[in-house]
Amino acid sequence: MERASRRDRPESNRALAAAAVLARSIVDFVLPVCCAVCDRLVQAEDRGIVCGHCWSLVRELPYPRCQRCGHPVTTHACKWCVNLPVFVRAARSYCWIGAGTGKEIVHALKYDGWTRLAEAMAERMAHVSFPSDVTRERAALIPVPLSRNRLRERGFNQSEILAARLADMWTIPMRKDVLERASSTRSQTQLTPGERLGNVAGAFSVPARARAAIRGLHLVLVDDVVTTGSTLRACADALFATGARTISYMTFGRAPASGDRLIP
Repeated sequence: MERASRRDRPESNRALAAAAVLARSIVDFVLPVCCAVCDRLVQAEDRGIVCGHCWSLVRELPYPRCQRCGHPVTTHACKWCVNLPVFVRAARSYCWIGAGTGKEIVHALKYDGWTRLAEAMAERMAHVSFPSDVTRERAALIPVPLSRNRLRERGFNQSEILAARLADMWTIPMRKDVLERASSTRSQTQLTPGERLGNVAGAFSVPARARAAIRGLHLVLVDDVVTTGSTLRACADALFATGARTISYMTFGRAPASGDRLIP
């Protein structure tokens, strides 16, 4: 009987697999998934809630890129690096915000509440290359925190969800208890670069209970988008002032600066 049972097992496994495929097909037929960006039906092979066509329209930052800040460069001097304080080792982003569908994908996560998108976004962020010392030293991911009011309105922190997914892929911890928003600020969306910097100056702090845990470490700040770098700079200032040795940045999207080449 035992031998017969073992012989029957492959047939049983195939039957279960076929039943699972059939069940998925029925669910897709009765409850089809529409793309969170373009509203077209998402095909099974797309494995998500954004269709393959919309992902293909995302514009990755073109090469050559600055080794430190990851920004595309056309001359020997990088203009984006001036935004980084000396204790920030590197900055990386996956795609442009302002060309292709990157902005719409961030919008679907951030404002439409499609939190399932974070997995696919983090997967692409995880494959962006950093200098070897950053890859070797990075000790924890720190999401940029939201104010209590904004968190209450939105119900989630998109940076925290991205950081959690990325932490799993990089196999390093994500610490959401390290950085706090000390004060609420205006939305950065409509502000000039100078106004952005002043708006978030002193807005972040590291609680006393977390300071020993970050002392001497290389930390990676995670956010959905970087525009001028003011918010990340304010976060990095707080971390460095309370003991972190080095900070790097990782975002899904990056806003182009004047004169940037948007198409690879």
